Amino acid sequence: MRTTVAAVVMVMCSMMVHADVKPQRDFSLQKFAGKWYRVGLAYDSPNFVPYRDKIKASMGIITPLVNGNVNLTMWDVTPVGCVSKLYQYEKTTVPGQFTYFSTRHNMVKDITVVETNYTEFALVLKHKVFNREYTQVALYGRTQRLKPDIIQKFKAFALSRGFSRESILTPPPVENCPPAGSGRQVS
Repeated sequence: MRTTVAAVVMVMCSMMVHADVKPQRDFSLQKFAGKWYRVGLAYDSPNFVPYRDKIKASMGIITPLVNGNVNLTMWDVTPVGCVSKLYQYEKTTVPGQFTYFSTRHNMVKDITVVETNYTEFALVLKHKVFNREYTQVALYGRTQRLKPDIIQKFKAFALSRGFSRESILTPPPVENCPPAGSGRQVS
């Protein structure tokens, strides 16, 4: 019985921690659209540890849809080369917050654009409950290299969310992913 009560209290506390994250005030999906590079990542999954040193910056294109939903095409470097994935984010009643169904984990995840100035950077929080609570903070930039103060802002935010310093990465830039001439417009 004590274990059950403790588990319920832990889940409620973690939900409250996630609930206090607010999206960017006056979020504009049209301004947010376009090319972004994931240049920072904080992730608390123990399964992530073996891959930490293999992560490179990745590139994505945010495409708003007429209904307010979003398509995100991401390119990542993997051992088999540069691969792309399409994510379909559904709008919520709160601008700057989205959900998507992860086919990999067979569950819905929450996405919150916590802060962005639209022209340089965006801090994004991804949240899921899977065997336990997992959270990911990502720093996106319009370029692969951001100013040190923006990197520090990202690290401070991740630390404030309870991430250890070891779980916060700023992966190196990647070249030719997506490959030049791949037919995909990435401007």
